[in-house]
Amino acid sequence: MIATLKQKSDLIGAIASFTCMIHCIATPFLFIASACSKSCCASAPTWWIWLDFIFLFISFFAVYRSTQTTSKSWMKPALWTAWAGLLTTILIEQSGWLYFSEYFKYTAAFSLIGLHLYNLKYCQCKSDKCCS
Repeated sequence: MIATLKQKSDLIGAIASFTCMIHCIATPFLFIASACSKSCCASAPTWWIWLDFIFLFISFFAVYRSTQTTSKSWMKPALWTAWAGLLTTILIEQSGWLYFSEYFKYTAAFSLIGLHLYNLKYCQCKSDKCCS
């Protein structure tokens, strides 16, 4: 798994971000259906909420590894900014401090997906010298 992450961090990061986005999109629909079928529980189960943090954990390591192997200097802050945006929106949403539109979370997830795919296609080091 570690060797795979080192070699394919952009692909893993894009998949984790995409899966996170699907999770975020599916949440309202699943719990509207649940609330309609059961009148006792309208909130998300704990395991479903923790999926956000599992995706963040996976994407953290994918971003970390991708920033070590990218050939473009602008890609490093772009990946970390997108990841920090996703982290921030998830933490604010989970804590209930503010209400953010879901579009902020989707924008951060789409950004991570796009940046990982762009980095995978155009920014890979061909030798060890470009990444140092």
